[in-house]
This record gives sequence, C-alpha cells and structure tokens, in this order.
Amino acid sequence: SVQDSIAGTELLNQVAAEHPRIRKIWVDGGYRQHLVEHAASLGIDMEITQRKPGTRGFTPIPKRWVVERTYGWLMLHRRLARDYETRPARSEAMIHIAMTDLMARRLTSENTISWRGPAPQTKQQIPG
Repeated sequence: SVQDSIAGTELLNQVAAEHPRIRKIWVDGGYRQHLVEHAASLGIDMEITQRKPGTRGFTPIPKRWVVERTYGWLMLHRRLARDYETRPARSEAMIHIAMTDLMARRLTSENTISWRGPAPQTKQQIPG
C-alpha cells in the first residue's frame, strides 16, 4: 500500500546492497527524478521508459513488455494464477519453481504442456 516513488528508495538500497553488479534498471513513469538521482548515487543508471507522445491504443513500452510477457508465462502455472500462498517466502519459491520449469523447457526444446491441448499419449507396456 505504498506508492512506487516512496518504496523505490528502499528497494534501490536493497538492490544495491544485495546485487552490487547491477548497473542499469528500467522503470515506468511512476518513478520521480529524485529516485533517478538516488540510483545514480548508488552507481545505478535508472531509465524511465514511457510511451511515445501521441501514441493511441495498445503500444508496447520498450523493456516493460519483457516484464509483462514474463508475467504471462508465469500465469500458465496454475498455482501462481491465484494467491494461494500465505507467506511471501513460499510465493517467491513458487515463482522460482515456475521459472526453473520455463527455462528447462526452453533449454530442452520441449513444448509447454497446456490444459487447452489434447491429452498426452501414454506409452503402452509391451508384455514379456
């Protein structure tokens, strides 16, 4: 229940402390100039991504579309589609499991199982 511009300072401090190799981040238009300056003081280049002036309708915002697309992939995992977890650590663990599954399927070129598709074929056991 906190605005991005208020929580951003604390989040930047955590990111800088836990991940010192991060040098650039992209944020949406909800962030303010004082956060850009705070990020610069931590050695992080913060770039605010915004829609191009005069665009109408749906237009993907650069870099933000990557995040939105990833959220869509995560929602293919049924347990993440609803808020079942009562503890943030468990929710984070489920996101790690879902992303591990996603990356493993991509690395092995295996298709993602979908509830919309036909049922998978099972191998019949050969007697003998």
